[in-house]
Amino acid sequence: MKTLNLQQQTLYDQDFCLWIKTIVNQLKKGQLTEIDLDNLIEELEAMGRSEKNSLESNLVVLLIHLLKYKYQPKKRTNSWLYTIKEHRRRLRKAFQISPSLKRYYQEIFKESYQDARDLAATETGLPLDIFPFDSPFSPEQTLNNDFLPD
Repeated sequence: MKTLNLQQQTLYDQDFCLWIKTIVNQLKKGQLTEIDLDNLIEELEAMGRSEKNSLESNLVVLLIHLLKYKYQPKKRTNSWLYTIKEHRRRLRKAFQISPSLKRYYQEIFKESYQDARDLAATETGLPLDIFPFDSPFSPEQTLNNDFLPD
């Protein structure tokens, strides 16, 4: 790996926004040997993790609200409907920007459902076993704007 000069390391540690601006300018000018490569790689990897974390978070919130909607029909509110629609929108946008996240969505669906199941039980005060171990909603239904559980 490339050794950073003291000025680059100090800039990264002391003024992140200026560091980004400097990296962008160096890329635009083709000054590839001047780039703070170690920190750039670290930041790009962090961006990928952030997108995945956001997708997972939106999926869990969506699943929680679908569970509440299904298992607490007398407590249904427009706020729950809003949350369902909003988190479906966020997921659609994520897939538009990064279509490869669709595969990740499929990979994490079961685990995310388990997290949602646990959180829904905590939030509602209902026993955990009220919510089925396996998701009553398919990954496709979960994203379908026209789907609401009975």
